Amino acid sequence: MTALAEFLDEYAKALRRHLDSPTQGTLAEGYELGRRALVEGISLLDLNEHHFRVVQAAEHDAGLGKPDSRLAESALEFLLQTLAALDIATRGYLDGVGRYEQQRTRADDLAGRDAFRTALVESLQDGFFVADSQGAIIEVNSAFGALTGYGAADVPYPLPHPWSMPEGPRYPDLGTEALRFVIPIRHRDGRSLWLAVSTSALVKPENNERIFVGTIRDVTAEHDAQARDQAASRLATAVGAATSVVEVLAVGLDELRRTVGAQTAVVSVWPSRHVEPEVYVSGAEGANGPESAELDARARAMLDRARRRPGRSLFAIPEGTDSSEGIVAPLGETGDAALWLRFAAPRAISAADWTLFSLLIGHLSLAVQRARNFDQARSTSLTLQRAMLGPIELPPRFSVHYEPALPPLEIGGDWYDVVPLRDGTIGVVVGDCVGRGLSAAVVMGQLRTAAQALLLRGAGPAQLLAELDTVAGRIPGAMCTTVCAAVLDPVRGLVRYSSAGHMPPILADVDATGRLLEGGRSFPLATFETPRRPEATTALTPGSTLVLFTDGLVEQRGVDIDDSFAKIADVLSGTSAKLPREVADAVLSRLRPAAGYDDDVAMVVYRQPPAPLRLEVPAHADELAALRRTLKAWLAAAAVPHDLASDLVAATNEACSNSIEHAYRNGAVPTGRPESTDRSMGRVARALRDPSGDVNRVELTATCNTETVVITVEDAGSWKPRSADPGYRGRGIDMMRALTEELDIDHTGPGTRVRMSVTLPAITFPVANPLRGINRRITG
Repeated sequence: MTALAEFLDEYAKALRRHLDSPTQGTLAEGYELGRRALVEGISLLDLNEHHFRVVQAAEHDAGLGKPDSRLAESALEFLLQTLAALDIATRGYLDGVGRYEQQRTRADDLAGRDAFRTALVESLQDGFFVADSQGAIIEVNSAFGALTGYGAADVPYPLPHPWSMPEGPRYPDLGTEALRFVIPIRHRDGRSLWLAVSTSALVKPENNERIFVGTIRDVTAEHDAQARDQAASRLATAVGAATSVVEVLAVGLDELRRTVGAQTAVVSVWPSRHVEPEVYVSGAEGANGPESAELDARARAMLDRARRRPGRSLFAIPEGTDSSEGIVAPLGETGDAALWLRFAAPRAISAADWTLFSLLIGHLSLAVQRARNFDQARSTSLTLQRAMLGPIELPPRFSVHYEPALPPLEIGGDWYDVVPLRDGTIGVVVGDCVGRGLSAAVVMGQLRTAAQALLLRGAGPAQLLAELDTVAGRIPGAMCTTVCAAVLDPVRGLVRYSSAGHMPPILADVDATGRLLEGGRSFPLATFETPRRPEATTALTPGSTLVLFTDGLVEQRGVDIDDSFAKIADVLSGTSAKLPREVADAVLSRLRPAAGYDDDVAMVVYRQPPAPLRLEVPAHADELAALRRTLKAWLAAAAVPHDLASDLVAATNEACSNSIEHAYRNGAVPTGRPESTDRSMGRVARALRDPSGDVNRVELTATCNTETVVITVEDAGSWKPRSADPGYRGRGIDMMRALTEELDIDHTGPGTRVRMSVTLPAITFPVANPLRGINRRITG
C-alpha cells in the first residue's frame, strides 16, 4: 500500500469516528492528520476529494435521502481542523517569500549603494582610508596609493605603517582628541612629504566593532612655504641687531647652518686684491673641511670663483650631479665675499631646497651689506668724533680710555686731552660737561679746543681754568662743567694741578696704595666769579702711576663714592709693573657695573719713569734666567711696549751671554770686589771663583727718560775677537744691532762695555675699529 493510500485510509477512519461521535479527541486526530499531510506532502486536492467521498458514504450508510445539517457541520469541523496545520505552514511560507523578496530588494539596493560609494571614494582627490580599532589600514583608495606609494593591493598595513618615518614625530592615536593633524611621511620612492590627516570614528552595527575612516592631503608645499617663512624670520631676527660683519656672521652662519642641515658654513671675505681672505667658520670640521679656519687650495679657488658670480646666484658642488656635497654662493653685492655650505653627507637638492637656500642666503647677504654700510658710516663717524675727542697719538707712558653712556655714539660730554709742550712738560686736561649725547659733545668740543690753545700758549693749570671760565660763560650749556688740569714734568718728577669741581686724581707710588690729590680745588666753570683759581704741586716718585678720570667711573647707584675711590687705590697698589694700558683695563674691570656704566667715562693713566735698574751678577749661565725676568719686569714698569721689551730682553741676554762665554775664557780677572748681596734681585749672588778666590762678574744697568731707554752691560774681561767667518755661531752682535736703534761696544777701558738704546714710540690709537678679523672660528 502506498503512503497516500495509507494516509487516506486512516483519514477515512478518523472522520467516521468523528461523525459518529464528535469530541475534542476526534478533532485532535484531525489536526494531527493535517500535520502528517504537511510532512508527507499530501496534496490538498487529494485530501478534499477523499473527505467529500467519505462524507457521501456516511450519509448513504445512514439512509439519509437528503443532506443532514448536523453531519455536514461535523464533517466541516473535522476538515477545518485538518487544514489548520496546512494553513499555518502556507502563511509562513508566504511570509518567508515576502521577507526574501524584501531582503533581495534591500541587497540589490545595498549593492548599488556600494558601487556608488566605491565610485565616489575613487573619485576623491584626497586619499581615503579605513582603519580598524588597532590602527591597521584595511582599505584605501587609489589617491591614497598615489600620495604614499602604498595602494590597495597590499592592504592591510599594520602599525608601524611602512610610510612612517622613524626619526619623525609619533602619530597621534586614532580616535583621540587629535582628529586632525599633520605628519611627515616617507614615500615609497624615497621622497619626504607632509600630509594633513582628518579622521572620524564609526561603529559597525553587525558586530559593534569600532573603525576609523579618514582622508589625507598633500600639504608639503604649504609646510615648506611656512618653514621657509619661519626660517627667514629667525635669520632676520638673529642678525637684526648686528651692526658689524663679525656680529652678523657670528649669529647668521650658525642659524643658517642649522636651518639647512649643513655640517659646516664657511665665509671668505677679501678686504682687497692684495691680501689673503678673511675666513669665518661655523660648525664642526670634517675630513674635507677647513682645518684651523684655513682653506685648502680647492676650497679657496671654489670660493674665489663663486664671489665673482652675479649676486643671488648659487650652485651645487660638484656641478652636474644628482647628489651634492654642498652649495656655494656669492655673499653681498660687492664681489668680495662668498659662502660655502658643506653637508655632512652628499644629498639630492630639491626645488624646495633651492628656494629655501636662495631665500636664506639673500637675507644673510642683505645683513652683511647693511653691516658693511654701518661699518663705513661708523668709521667715518669715529674719525670725526675721535678727532674732536682727543689726540690719536700720545706720548710714551700714557694710556687713555673713553666709554660713552649712549652707544653707538663714540663721544659725549666727557673729554680728555694730552698735549706735549715746548719745555718738555706735558699738559693733561680731563673734563665733564653737564648732560650727555651729541648736545653735550658740542659743548665739550668747544671747551677742549679752548683748553688746548691755552696750554700751547703756556698757561699753567690755575690760569687755564681761570681763562676757561670766561670761555664757558659764552657757550650755552657749558655752565657747571667740571675740569681737572695738570702739567706733568717727567724730568723733575713734579705735577702741578688745579680742579674746577672735578674728581680728584689718584697717585700711587711703587707697590703702594693710591692716594687722592685733593689740593687746588675750586668751583665748576661758569658758576661763581672767583678772584683766582688755586693750584697744587705734588712730587711724582720714580715708577709712580697717576690716574685722572671723570665721575662716570666712580659714581654708581647704591655705591658710596669713597668705596669706588678705595677700589681704584687698591688696584693701583698691584699694577706698578704693568703697562699703563693694562692699568686702565684693571681699573675698569674692577669698577664696571654689571649693567654697564650709566654715564660717560673718560680716563687718563700716566706712568712716571722708574728708578734705574742696576744688577751685578756672577758670570755664569745659570744667572741669565733671573736676569731676564728682572729686566722684563723693569721694562713693563717703564711702560715699554711688550714687543719692544722682548727685543731689548733678547739683545741684553745676548750681550750678557757674550760676557759670560768670552770675557773670562782665560780664567778669572782680579777685580778686587768682595762678594756682595744683590739687592735688586733680593738674594745673595752666587760667586763663580777661580782657585785664587777672585770673582768674575757681569754688571747690567738700565735707565730711561721721557723718550729713551738705555741698557749697558759691562764686564772686567775682554771679548774674543770676531772671526771673519763666524759660521753658524758668532751672530750675536748682528742680532743686538738689529734689535736696537743704537749699539756701541767699547773695548778701550779695562773690560768690555756694551751700550744699547731705543726710542719709545708714541702710543697710537686706531681712528676707527671696523671689528673685522682674520681666520676666526665663530662658533662650535
